[in-house]
Amino acid sequence: MNLLKIFDGADKYERLKLFYLSGAFFFVIAAYSVMRELKDSIFIYVVGRSYLPTAKILSMIALIPAILLFSYLVDRMRRYKLLCAYSIAFSLIGLVCAYCIGNSVIGLDNTAASPNRWFGWFFFFFIEGYSPFIVSLFWAFANSISSPKETKRYYPLMVAGSKVGGMFIAALAWYFFSCHYNLTAPISCTAKHQIIVTVSSLLLMCVPLVIFSMIKTIPGYRLHGYEAVYQEEKAMKKAGVEKTGIFAGLWLLFRVPYVMGIFGMIFFYEVLNVVLSYQRLIIADRAATDIGGLSCSLFEQIFFVHLFTVIISLFGTTYLLRRYGERKCLLFIPIATGILIVIFMIFGTWHWHVLTSVFVLMRAINYAVSYPVRESLYVPTMKEIKFKSKSWIDSFGQKFAKSFGSTFNNMAESIYLTYGANVFISIEAAFFGVLIGFWILVAYLLGRRYSKVVTNNEIIGIGS
Repeated sequence: MNLLKIFDGADKYERLKLFYLSGAFFFVIAAYSVMRELKDSIFIYVVGRSYLPTAKILSMIALIPAILLFSYLVDRMRRYKLLCAYSIAFSLIGLVCAYCIGNSVIGLDNTAASPNRWFGWFFFFFIEGYSPFIVSLFWAFANSISSPKETKRYYPLMVAGSKVGGMFIAALAWYFFSCHYNLTAPISCTAKHQIIVTVSSLLLMCVPLVIFSMIKTIPGYRLHGYEAVYQEEKAMKKAGVEKTGIFAGLWLLFRVPYVMGIFGMIFFYEVLNVVLSYQRLIIADRAATDIGGLSCSLFEQIFFVHLFTVIISLFGTTYLLRRYGERKCLLFIPIATGILIVIFMIFGTWHWHVLTSVFVLMRAINYAVSYPVRESLYVPTMKEIKFKSKSWIDSFGQKFAKSFGSTFNNMAESIYLTYGANVFISIEAAFFGVLIGFWILVAYLLGRRYSKVVTNNEIIGIGS
């Protein structure tokens, strides 16, 4: 497939929009990629591996006040300013965390893991907020200024561009922690973690620069996105009813089946991801001699996740969306994931190479196919759904899914120790089968509804 054909008929401002959005997403993912992996390794060595499932459960509760604050700000700030403000805030907090990592008492130099070490918990919850308040906020902004045609043509390229950033920083961190260099004064493991967190925080600081440049360069009328939604929101603002309250997003999540369907797409993936990721972390932790070795192993895996994401985005997602559309691509996601799970179950659970290969490919498919397709579903929705419901889905909802997966991990580990591997594998296989079956059903119904909405130029969220 000739990728240049994607730009056939695209004017100057469409290309500029793609350039700026891809640039901003490049820095978002470059910063998030390594921070996400450090979250687990730092928590394991500061607090303890056995508390990891508990942390995932508690993060769901810890983020609720942050969601309510976000919903309050959505009604009072311009969308691009909201993204810039959160990027700056997370960057500054990240720099503070980089300093704390080097503290002899609360940082990594203290090798006595304990649940009473508050910094490990804070750092974990802070990085958990990256997804709903940085990554998802970027997508919400992109969805608000993009049309269905643009999402189909350009979202895969945006993802590919962002993963180049993730691949670069992950490769740098992987090499950095692998210690394949000689220095007269070797850098300590703690200092390495400080440097990586600092670099990631500074990369995130670049996002506002890109967004402000885009706003100044592209005329406002080219940033309307889905025109029907823009005109409706304009009329609501003129009538003085655009502010809907901090709980509007949660209300719409439960009231509108379409929004609940989007939550379902995230829920089923996150549960499977948590189950496989926990097994991956256990094996990696056992093989590592210290936190540097564990972080190095995780960075190696995330490098290959980004590499395969770029390949799939450029040569798979673009083709699939143009040829089959969002409806069939939604079905492709659970079916492809199901095939990978079957391979994992057949060739052996807890086998390192099989487990990591399945994990890398499953996450690459999620980034390369699921993200652009799932995010395009928000385009024909009102602002309350794009920002407020999305924040609930990507924070509380996503954490609920991770908590559900962590609860299964706790139960499965107990079953494994009590009844042995055969019973454990049977229960795990049945669990996976039920999840994937419901996932396929939700994808089918959601895809059918989206096709009808876009064809009829309808809006999701009016009068709800």
